[in-house]
Amino acid sequence: MSKKYFGTDGIRGKVGEAPITPEFVMKLGYTAGRVLMRHVHLLHGERPTVLIGKDTRISGYLLESALEAGFSAAGVDTCRGGPLPTPAVAYLTRALRLQSGIVISASHNPYYDNGIKFFSSLGTKLPDALEEEIEAALEEPMGCVAAEKLGRAHWINDATGRYIEFCKSSFPNELDLRGLKIVVDCAHGASYHVAPHVLHELGAEVIAIGISPNGLNINREVGATAPQALVAGVLEHRADLGIALDGDGDRILMVDAVGNLYDGDQLLYAIVKSRLEKGAVAGVAGTLMSNLALERALNALGIPFARAAVGDRHVMELLQEKGWLYGGESSGHILCLDCHSTGDGIISGLQVLGALRRRGCSLQELLGDLPLYPQRLINVPLPKDFSWREHPRIQAAEREARAALAETGRVLLRASGTEPLLRVMVEGSDAAKVNAQAEAFAQAVREAAGVE
Repeated sequence: MSKKYFGTDGIRGKVGEAPITPEFVMKLGYTAGRVLMRHVHLLHGERPTVLIGKDTRISGYLLESALEAGFSAAGVDTCRGGPLPTPAVAYLTRALRLQSGIVISASHNPYYDNGIKFFSSLGTKLPDALEEEIEAALEEPMGCVAAEKLGRAHWINDATGRYIEFCKSSFPNELDLRGLKIVVDCAHGASYHVAPHVLHELGAEVIAIGISPNGLNINREVGATAPQALVAGVLEHRADLGIALDGDGDRILMVDAVGNLYDGDQLLYAIVKSRLEKGAVAGVAGTLMSNLALERALNALGIPFARAAVGDRHVMELLQEKGWLYGGESSGHILCLDCHSTGDGIISGLQVLGALRRRGCSLQELLGDLPLYPQRLINVPLPKDFSWREHPRIQAAEREARAALAETGRVLLRASGTEPLLRVMVEGSDAAKVNAQAEAFAQAVREAAGVE
Protein backbone atom coordinates (compact mmCIF):
# COMPACT_ATOMS: atom_id res chain seq x y z
CA MET A 1 0.00 0.00 0.00
CA SER A 2 1.31 3.45 -0.92
CA LYS A 3 1.19 5.87 2.00
CA LYS A 4 -0.44 9.25 1.51
CA TYR A 5 0.83 10.99 4.64
CA PHE A 6 3.60 9.00 6.30
CA GLY A 7 7.08 9.41 4.79
CA THR A 8 10.38 7.88 5.88
CA ASP A 9 10.31 9.88 9.10
CA GLY A 10 6.68 10.40 10.03
CA ILE A 11 4.40 13.09 8.63
CA ARG A 12 6.11 16.35 7.74
CA GLY A 13 5.34 19.62 5.95
CA LYS A 14 5.02 23.37 6.18
CA VAL A 15 2.96 24.57 9.12
CA GLY A 16 -0.45 25.85 8.02
CA GLU A 17 -0.43 23.81 4.82
CA ALA A 18 -1.87 20.32 4.53
CA PRO A 19 -1.22 18.07 6.27
CA ILE A 20 0.39 20.15 9.06
CA THR A 21 -2.77 22.01 10.06
CA PRO A 22 -4.48 22.01 13.47
CA GLU A 23 -7.55 20.29 12.04
CA PHE A 24 -5.59 17.44 10.49
CA VAL A 25 -3.30 16.96 13.49
CA MET A 26 -6.27 16.80 15.86
CA LYS A 27 -7.88 14.16 13.63
CA LEU A 28 -4.53 12.33 13.45
CA GLY A 29 -4.45 12.19 17.24
CA TYR A 30 -8.02 10.91 17.35
CA THR A 31 -7.39 8.32 14.62
CA ALA A 32 -4.11 7.09 16.10
CA GLY A 33 -5.85 6.86 19.46
CA ARG A 34 -8.67 4.74 18.05
CA VAL A 35 -6.18 2.43 16.31
CA LEU A 36 -4.21 2.20 19.55
CA MET A 37 -7.36 1.25 21.46
CA ARG A 38 -7.83 -1.68 19.07
CA HIS A 39 -4.30 -2.99 19.50
CA VAL A 40 -3.46 -2.45 23.16
CA HIS A 41 -4.39 -5.07 25.74
CA LEU A 42 -5.65 -3.02 28.69
CA LEU A 43 -4.95 -4.34 32.17
CA HIS A 44 -7.46 -3.65 34.95
CA GLY A 45 -9.60 -1.54 32.61
CA GLU A 46 -6.99 1.20 32.27
CA ARG A 47 -6.87 3.47 29.25
CA PRO A 48 -3.76 3.61 27.06
CA THR A 49 -1.38 6.49 27.67
CA VAL A 50 0.86 8.21 25.16
CA LEU A 51 3.76 10.61 25.65
CA ILE A 52 3.99 13.80 23.59
CA GLY A 53 7.35 15.52 23.22
CA LYS A 54 8.44 18.30 20.89
CA ASP A 55 11.41 20.33 19.73
CA THR A 56 11.67 24.10 20.11
CA ARG A 57 9.66 25.32 17.07
CA ILE A 58 7.00 27.89 17.86
CA SER A 59 4.41 25.72 16.11
CA GLY A 60 5.00 22.98 18.68
CA TYR A 61 2.53 24.61 21.06
CA LEU A 62 -0.22 24.59 18.44
CA LEU A 63 0.34 21.00 17.29
CA GLU A 64 0.79 19.69 20.82
CA SER A 65 -2.62 21.03 21.84
CA ALA A 66 -4.25 19.67 18.69
CA LEU A 67 -2.78 16.19 19.23
CA GLU A 68 -3.80 16.20 22.88
CA ALA A 69 -7.39 17.12 21.97
CA GLY A 70 -7.55 14.34 19.39
CA PHE A 71 -6.25 11.69 21.76
CA SER A 72 -8.62 12.86 24.48
CA ALA A 73 -11.58 12.56 22.08
CA ALA A 74 -10.50 8.97 21.40
CA GLY A 75 -10.37 8.16 25.12
CA VAL A 76 -6.56 8.05 25.35
CA ASP A 77 -4.60 9.70 28.17
CA THR A 78 -1.64 11.92 27.28
CA CYS A 79 1.39 13.11 29.17
CA ARG A 80 3.53 16.02 28.08
CA GLY A 81 7.29 16.05 28.35
CA GLY A 82 7.87 19.53 26.95
CA PRO A 83 10.91 20.09 24.71
CA LEU A 84 12.68 16.74 24.45
CA PRO A 85 15.06 15.17 21.94
CA THR A 86 13.41 12.57 19.74
CA PRO A 87 15.41 9.70 21.31
CA ALA A 88 14.34 10.89 24.77
CA VAL A 89 10.70 10.31 23.82
CA ALA A 90 11.59 6.82 22.59
CA TYR A 91 13.39 6.05 25.86
CA LEU A 92 10.71 7.44 28.17
CA THR A 93 7.93 5.66 26.28
CA ARG A 94 9.67 2.36 26.91
CA ALA A 95 10.85 3.15 30.45
CA LEU A 96 7.42 4.32 31.63
CA ARG A 97 5.63 1.38 29.95
CA LEU A 98 3.50 3.72 27.85
CA GLN A 99 1.64 2.56 24.76
CA SER A 100 3.13 5.05 22.31
CA GLY A 101 5.36 8.09 22.05
CA ILE A 102 4.82 11.02 19.70
CA VAL A 103 7.41 13.62 18.71
CA ILE A 104 6.45 16.96 17.20
CA SER A 105 9.48 17.86 15.11
CA ALA A 106 10.75 18.39 11.58
CA SER A 107 14.27 17.38 12.63
CA HIS A 108 16.85 19.36 10.60
CA ASN A 109 14.27 21.40 8.61
CA PRO A 110 13.70 25.17 9.15
CA TYR A 111 11.35 26.45 11.86
CA TYR A 112 8.39 26.92 9.50
CA ASP A 113 8.22 23.17 8.89
CA ASN A 114 7.03 20.67 11.45
CA GLY A 115 6.03 17.04 11.65
CA ILE A 116 4.70 14.17 13.71
CA LYS A 117 6.70 11.01 14.47
CA PHE A 118 5.32 7.97 16.28
CA PHE A 119 7.13 5.45 18.47
CA SER A 120 5.83 2.07 19.58
CA SER A 121 5.75 0.92 23.20
CA LEU A 122 9.20 -0.61 22.57
CA GLY A 123 10.71 2.75 21.65
CA THR A 124 10.98 1.92 17.95
CA LYS A 125 9.38 3.52 14.90
CA LEU A 126 5.88 2.24 14.13
CA PRO A 127 5.82 -0.68 11.68
CA ASP A 128 4.51 0.02 8.19
CA ALA A 129 1.35 -2.02 8.80
CA LEU A 130 0.32 0.18 11.72
CA GLU A 131 1.01 3.40 9.81
CA GLU A 132 -1.10 2.06 6.96
CA GLU A 133 -3.92 1.24 9.39
CA ILE A 134 -3.84 4.79 10.74
CA GLU A 135 -3.90 6.20 7.20
CA ALA A 136 -6.89 4.07 6.28
CA ALA A 137 -8.75 5.17 9.41
CA LEU A 138 -8.10 8.83 8.60
CA GLU A 139 -10.71 8.49 5.85
CA GLU A 140 -13.38 7.90 8.50
CA PRO A 141 -15.17 10.82 10.18
CA MET A 142 -13.91 12.05 13.54
CA GLY A 143 -16.03 11.38 16.57
CA CYS A 144 -15.75 11.67 20.33
CA VAL A 145 -16.18 9.25 23.22
CA ALA A 146 -18.67 9.96 26.00
CA ALA A 147 -17.62 12.63 28.48
CA GLU A 148 -16.81 10.13 31.23
CA LYS A 149 -14.46 8.28 28.86
CA LEU A 150 -12.45 11.29 27.66
CA GLY A 151 -8.69 11.03 27.99
CA ARG A 152 -6.88 13.04 30.65
CA ALA A 153 -3.65 15.02 30.29
CA HIS A 154 -0.76 15.54 32.69
CA TRP A 155 2.94 16.40 32.78
CA ILE A 156 5.84 14.00 33.33
CA ASN A 157 7.93 15.17 36.25
CA ASP A 158 11.63 15.58 35.46
CA ALA A 159 11.52 14.05 32.00
CA THR A 160 14.76 15.85 31.14
CA GLY A 161 16.56 14.60 34.24
CA ARG A 162 15.52 11.02 33.59
CA TYR A 163 16.89 11.17 30.06
CA ILE A 164 20.16 12.79 31.17
CA GLU A 165 20.76 9.86 33.53
CA PHE A 166 19.92 7.38 30.75
CA CYS A 167 22.47 8.99 28.43
CA LYS A 168 25.16 8.93 31.12
CA SER A 169 24.46 5.25 31.77
CA SER A 170 25.62 4.45 28.23
CA PHE A 171 29.14 5.72 29.02
CA PRO A 172 31.56 3.23 30.65
CA ASN A 173 31.48 3.46 34.45
CA GLU A 174 35.26 3.23 34.71
CA LEU A 175 35.82 6.24 32.42
CA ASP A 176 35.15 9.97 32.62
CA LEU A 177 35.68 13.08 30.51
CA ARG A 178 37.86 15.04 32.95
CA GLY A 179 40.52 17.10 31.24
CA LEU A 180 38.56 17.44 27.99
CA LYS A 181 37.26 20.76 26.73
CA ILE A 182 34.25 20.10 24.49
CA VAL A 183 32.16 22.52 22.45
CA VAL A 184 28.61 21.25 21.97
CA ASP A 185 26.24 22.83 19.44
CA CYS A 186 22.58 22.05 20.17
CA ALA A 187 21.14 23.80 17.09
CA HIS A 188 18.79 25.88 19.28
CA GLY A 189 16.83 22.64 19.38
CA ALA A 190 15.50 20.04 21.75
CA SER A 191 18.89 19.09 23.22
CA TYR A 192 19.70 22.60 24.46
CA HIS A 193 18.95 21.69 28.09
CA VAL A 194 20.24 18.12 27.91
CA ALA A 195 23.53 17.64 26.06
CA PRO A 196 25.59 20.25 27.98
CA HIS A 197 24.53 18.69 31.30
CA VAL A 198 25.37 15.16 30.17
CA LEU A 199 28.90 16.15 29.17
CA HIS A 200 29.45 18.34 32.24
CA GLU A 201 28.27 15.66 34.66
CA LEU A 202 30.71 13.19 33.08
CA GLY A 203 33.54 15.61 33.87
CA ALA A 204 34.12 17.64 30.71
CA GLU A 205 34.62 21.38 30.52
CA VAL A 206 31.70 22.36 28.29
CA ILE A 207 31.25 25.35 26.02
CA ALA A 208 27.66 25.26 24.76
CA ILE A 209 26.41 27.06 21.66
CA GLY A 210 23.04 26.91 19.94
CA ILE A 211 21.28 26.85 23.33
CA SER A 212 19.04 29.93 23.02
CA PRO A 213 15.90 28.75 21.22
CA ASN A 214 13.29 31.40 20.47
CA GLY A 215 10.91 29.29 18.40
CA LEU A 216 12.23 30.64 15.10
CA ASN A 217 15.97 29.91 15.12
CA ILE A 218 16.13 26.11 15.26
CA ASN A 219 18.86 24.81 12.89
CA ARG A 220 19.55 28.34 11.65
CA GLU A 221 23.31 28.53 10.90
CA VAL A 222 24.01 26.10 13.76
CA GLY A 223 23.87 22.39 14.47
CA ALA A 224 24.70 19.31 12.44
CA THR A 225 23.37 20.82 9.21
CA ALA A 226 25.57 23.93 9.58
CA PRO A 227 28.76 22.62 11.22
CA GLN A 228 30.79 25.74 10.39
CA ALA A 229 29.58 27.23 13.69
CA LEU A 230 31.01 24.26 15.58
CA VAL A 231 34.33 24.36 13.71
CA ALA A 232 34.67 28.07 14.54
CA GLY A 233 33.76 27.44 18.19
CA VAL A 234 36.31 24.66 18.61
CA LEU A 235 39.09 26.78 17.12
CA GLU A 236 38.10 29.90 19.04
CA HIS A 237 38.04 28.15 22.41
CA ARG A 238 40.99 25.86 21.62
CA ALA A 239 38.81 22.92 22.55
CA ASP A 240 39.75 19.26 22.27
CA LEU A 241 36.55 18.26 20.49
CA GLY A 242 33.26 19.56 19.17
CA ILE A 243 29.85 17.88 18.94
CA ALA A 244 27.02 19.13 16.72
CA LEU A 245 23.46 17.84 17.08
CA ASP A 246 20.46 18.59 14.90
CA GLY A 247 17.18 20.18 15.96
CA ASP A 248 15.65 17.03 17.46
CA GLY A 249 18.89 15.48 18.71
CA ASP A 250 18.97 12.24 16.75
CA ARG A 251 21.97 12.98 14.53
CA ILE A 252 25.55 13.99 15.27
CA LEU A 253 28.71 15.29 13.62
CA MET A 254 32.02 15.85 15.43
CA VAL A 255 35.04 18.13 15.03
CA ASP A 256 38.58 17.56 16.28
CA ALA A 257 40.96 20.10 17.84
CA VAL A 258 42.28 21.36 14.50
CA GLY A 259 38.86 21.79 12.92
CA ASN A 260 38.52 18.57 10.93
CA LEU A 261 34.87 17.55 10.53
CA TYR A 262 33.79 13.91 10.94
CA ASP A 263 30.50 12.62 9.53
CA GLY A 264 28.23 9.74 10.47
CA ASP A 265 30.14 7.16 8.42
CA GLN A 266 33.38 7.99 10.23
CA LEU A 267 31.80 8.08 13.69
CA LEU A 268 30.03 4.77 13.08
CA TYR A 269 33.38 3.27 12.08
CA ALA A 270 34.97 4.60 15.29
CA ILE A 271 32.26 2.99 17.40
CA VAL A 272 32.45 -0.35 15.57
CA LYS A 273 36.26 -0.46 15.86
CA SER A 274 35.92 0.06 19.60
CA ARG A 275 33.28 -2.65 19.91
CA LEU A 276 35.49 -5.01 17.91
CA GLU A 277 38.11 -4.83 20.68
CA LYS A 278 35.57 -6.41 23.03
CA GLY A 279 34.47 -9.19 20.69
CA ALA A 280 33.12 -9.99 17.26
CA VAL A 281 30.80 -7.59 15.44
CA ALA A 282 28.26 -9.55 13.39
CA GLY A 283 27.76 -6.85 10.77
CA VAL A 284 27.09 -3.17 10.09
CA ALA A 285 24.22 -1.58 8.16
CA GLY A 286 24.54 1.59 6.14
CA THR A 287 22.54 3.18 3.35
CA LEU A 288 22.86 3.78 -0.36
CA MET A 289 24.60 7.05 0.57
CA SER A 290 27.21 5.49 2.87
CA ASN A 291 30.74 6.15 1.68
CA LEU A 292 32.35 3.31 -0.24
CA ALA A 293 35.45 3.68 1.94
CA LEU A 294 33.41 2.65 5.00
CA GLU A 295 32.27 -0.55 3.34
CA ARG A 296 35.81 -1.45 2.26
CA ALA A 297 37.36 -0.59 5.63
CA LEU A 298 34.82 -2.74 7.49
CA ASN A 299 35.34 -5.61 5.07
CA ALA A 300 39.10 -5.34 5.73
CA LEU A 301 38.31 -5.91 9.42
CA GLY A 302 36.24 -8.96 8.53
CA ILE A 303 32.92 -7.22 9.22
CA PRO A 304 30.04 -7.67 6.74
CA PHE A 305 28.38 -4.49 5.47
CA ALA A 306 24.92 -4.15 3.93
CA ARG A 307 23.09 -1.14 2.48
CA ALA A 308 19.49 -0.09 3.10
CA ALA A 309 17.42 2.64 1.49
CA VAL A 310 18.15 6.12 2.86
CA GLY A 311 16.53 6.81 6.23
CA ASP A 312 17.28 5.53 9.72
CA ARG A 313 13.96 3.67 9.60
CA HIS A 314 15.28 1.50 6.77
CA VAL A 315 18.61 1.00 8.53
CA MET A 316 16.73 -0.21 11.59
CA GLU A 317 14.67 -2.64 9.52
CA LEU A 318 17.84 -4.07 7.98
CA LEU A 319 19.47 -4.45 11.40
CA GLN A 320 16.43 -6.26 12.74
CA GLU A 321 16.32 -8.51 9.69
CA LYS A 322 19.96 -9.52 10.09
CA GLY A 323 20.14 -9.47 13.89
CA TRP A 324 22.93 -6.86 13.89
CA LEU A 325 23.47 -4.04 16.41
CA TYR A 326 25.22 -1.20 14.58
CA GLY A 327 24.26 0.95 11.65
CA GLY A 328 23.90 4.51 10.48
CA GLU A 329 23.95 7.19 7.84
CA SER A 330 26.60 9.64 6.71
CA SER A 331 24.24 12.45 7.78
CA GLY A 332 24.87 11.49 11.40
CA HIS A 333 22.02 9.13 12.30
CA ILE A 334 23.76 6.30 14.17
CA LEU A 335 22.12 3.23 15.68
CA CYS A 336 23.77 1.42 18.59
CA LEU A 337 21.11 -1.09 19.56
CA ASP A 338 23.16 -2.28 22.53
CA CYS A 339 22.54 1.20 24.01
CA HIS A 340 19.17 2.41 22.73
CA SER A 341 16.22 1.34 20.59
CA THR A 342 16.63 4.25 18.17
CA GLY A 343 19.23 6.65 16.81
CA ASP A 344 20.54 9.05 19.46
CA GLY A 345 23.03 11.85 18.81
CA ILE A 346 24.13 12.26 22.42
CA ILE A 347 24.56 8.55 23.09
CA SER A 348 26.41 8.04 19.80
CA GLY A 349 28.76 10.85 20.74
CA LEU A 350 29.40 9.24 24.11
CA GLN A 351 30.32 5.96 22.41
CA VAL A 352 32.93 7.78 20.31
CA LEU A 353 34.24 9.62 23.38
CA GLY A 354 34.50 6.30 25.23
CA ALA A 355 36.58 4.87 22.37
CA LEU A 356 38.92 7.87 22.47
CA ARG A 357 39.35 7.66 26.25
CA ARG A 358 40.15 3.96 26.13
CA ARG A 359 42.77 4.41 23.44
CA GLY A 360 44.09 7.72 24.67
CA CYS A 361 44.12 9.08 21.11
CA SER A 362 42.55 11.76 18.94
CA LEU A 363 39.76 11.33 16.41
CA GLN A 364 42.29 11.80 13.63
CA GLU A 365 44.45 8.99 15.00
CA LEU A 366 41.49 6.68 15.57
CA LEU A 367 40.16 7.19 12.03
CA GLY A 368 43.46 7.26 10.21
CA ASP A 369 42.64 4.04 8.36
CA LEU A 370 39.39 5.44 6.93
CA PRO A 371 40.21 8.00 4.23
CA LEU A 372 36.77 8.79 2.80
CA TYR A 373 36.26 8.85 -0.95
CA PRO A 374 35.37 12.26 -2.41
CA GLN A 375 31.57 12.49 -2.64
CA ARG A 376 29.52 15.21 -4.31
CA LEU A 377 25.82 15.64 -3.56
CA ILE A 378 23.71 18.07 -5.62
CA ASN A 379 20.03 18.75 -4.89
CA VAL A 380 17.75 19.41 -7.85
CA PRO A 381 14.15 20.69 -7.32
CA LEU A 382 11.61 17.97 -8.08
CA PRO A 383 8.49 19.21 -9.89
CA LYS A 384 5.24 17.62 -8.77
CA ASP A 385 4.27 14.50 -10.73
CA PHE A 386 7.57 14.46 -12.66
CA SER A 387 8.33 10.85 -13.72
CA TRP A 388 12.09 10.96 -13.31
CA ARG A 389 12.73 7.22 -12.99
CA GLU A 390 11.77 6.44 -16.58
CA HIS A 391 13.02 9.64 -18.22
CA PRO A 392 15.34 8.72 -21.15
CA ARG A 393 17.55 11.84 -20.75
CA ILE A 394 18.16 11.05 -17.08
CA GLN A 395 18.79 7.37 -17.77
CA ALA A 396 21.33 8.23 -20.45
CA ALA A 397 23.14 10.71 -18.18
CA GLU A 398 23.32 8.13 -15.42
CA ARG A 399 24.81 5.55 -17.80
CA GLU A 400 27.41 8.09 -18.95
CA ALA A 401 28.44 8.88 -15.36
CA ARG A 402 28.71 5.21 -14.43
CA ALA A 403 30.82 4.47 -17.49
CA ALA A 404 33.17 7.38 -16.72
CA LEU A 405 33.76 6.18 -13.14
CA ALA A 406 33.86 2.44 -13.95
CA GLU A 407 35.07 0.52 -10.87
CA THR A 408 36.48 3.58 -9.11
CA GLY A 409 33.20 5.01 -7.84
CA ARG A 410 29.40 5.04 -7.57
CA VAL A 411 26.47 7.04 -8.91
CA LEU A 412 23.12 7.40 -7.16
CA LEU A 413 19.95 9.32 -7.99
CA ARG A 414 17.11 9.31 -5.49
CA ALA A 415 14.15 11.40 -4.36
CA SER A 416 14.32 12.93 -0.89
CA GLY A 417 11.91 11.43 1.60
CA THR A 418 11.33 14.76 3.35
CA GLU A 419 11.65 17.50 0.71
CA PRO A 420 10.63 17.96 -3.00
CA LEU A 421 14.17 17.31 -4.22
CA LEU A 422 16.07 14.87 -6.38
CA ARG A 423 19.46 14.09 -4.87
CA VAL A 424 22.29 13.47 -7.32
CA MET A 425 25.26 11.74 -5.68
CA VAL A 426 28.57 10.86 -7.32
CA GLU A 427 31.44 9.26 -5.41
CA GLY A 428 34.88 8.03 -6.43
CA SER A 429 38.60 7.98 -5.84
CA ASP A 430 39.32 10.93 -8.18
CA ALA A 431 37.87 14.19 -6.80
CA ALA A 432 38.10 16.08 -10.09
CA LYS A 433 36.29 13.33 -11.98
CA VAL A 434 33.66 13.09 -9.24
CA ASN A 435 32.91 16.83 -9.42
CA ALA A 436 32.79 16.87 -13.20
CA GLN A 437 30.44 13.89 -13.43
CA ALA A 438 28.19 15.22 -10.64
CA GLU A 439 27.82 18.60 -12.37
CA ALA A 440 27.09 17.01 -15.73
CA PHE A 441 24.59 14.55 -14.29
CA ALA A 442 22.81 17.22 -12.22
CA GLN A 443 22.58 19.53 -15.24
CA ALA A 444 21.00 16.74 -17.29
CA VAL A 445 18.46 16.18 -14.51
CA ARG A 446 17.66 19.91 -14.37
CA GLU A 447 17.11 20.05 -18.10
CA ALA A 448 14.92 16.96 -18.08
CA ALA A 449 12.84 18.32 -15.19
CA GLY A 450 12.65 21.80 -16.69
CA VAL A 451 14.08 23.58 -13.62
CA GLU A 452 16.92 26.06 -13.11
